[in-house]
Amino acid sequence: MTRKEYQDAVDAISGAQSICIITHLRPDADAIGSATALLLAMQQSGKDACAVIGQDKDFAPNLYSIPGADQVKVTRELPQGYDVYVTVDCGSIDRTGLFSADIAELAAAGRVLCIDHHSSNPGFGSVNLVDSECESTTVAILTILDMLSVQIENTIAHCLYVGLLTDTGSFRWGRPAMHDVATRLMHYGLDTKQIATDLLDATTPDDLQMVGRVLAGLRIEHAGELGIGILIAGLADIEGHSDSAVESLVDFVRALEGTQLGVVFKEQSAGIWAVSLRSTAINCAELAAQFGGGGHVPAAGYMTQGSEEAIVAELVSAIDEH
Repeated sequence: MTRKEYQDAVDAISGAQSICIITHLRPDADAIGSATALLLAMQQSGKDACAVIGQDKDFAPNLYSIPGADQVKVTRELPQGYDVYVTVDCGSIDRTGLFSADIAELAAAGRVLCIDHHSSNPGFGSVNLVDSECESTTVAILTILDMLSVQIENTIAHCLYVGLLTDTGSFRWGRPAMHDVATRLMHYGLDTKQIATDLLDATTPDDLQMVGRVLAGLRIEHAGELGIGILIAGLADIEGHSDSAVESLVDFVRALEGTQLGVVFKEQSAGIWAVSLRSTAINCAELAAQFGGGGHVPAAGYMTQGSEEAIVAELVSAIDEH
């Protein structure tokens, strides 16, 4: 990633008086942390700013522990009239959800800045800052805020920290530099124990029982010599449960002994599945791209549809061919 690409992003932001920030469907901590860090920074700078998600369903309650999250609005319609539209942590234009058609038009008009860290991101903005070396999009946001001379304080530091914490698996993977970033942010008085409790540890008895039911259905498939640990979370299992509990399922198959790929199929509506891939042995981003998805080499995802057996067979066949 070149200094010029960061400077182009900084110029796009500094040249705007009003900014609309968009993050992705079914947001995680990096998505909300990136959106709120930039939102609070823009408000500090005196700019007219808002943050939105293009979906109907509210996001996970535990994400409201992030400062500014209550200002992130879930809506079907993209706010109009802003100078610049900034997408954060959206690995592809479809991840902007109900806004995707509007974002495409605005990008063609030169009004979209895309900030991301997913290696599979094709760069769908008018200006693109896709730094795949960053462990989280919040790390890229921190560099931008430094270049804008934004004063980092406790709330902004909190927003930035949550993306780094969660996208590194509590600092289990990433560059040595991730610890330097974490150290800097911790110096702003963060209660890191409480942050981890809010985002990673807190659960309910109902959610824990749901996790147990899904884990009981673990299956192992093989594609050639590749072992695949698979969890299928049907709509009947996960409906009404927290997004954070559902997303935690992938951690149980991330490094399952005797397998090289962990997969969780999560039914979003009848026959429609969100698929999470995790591996230390194969390129998950390339595999997800075969189905129109994307992500990182060790972690990626895609959407598919069909019966349980059909979607599993589809994945195994794609791995065999790949």
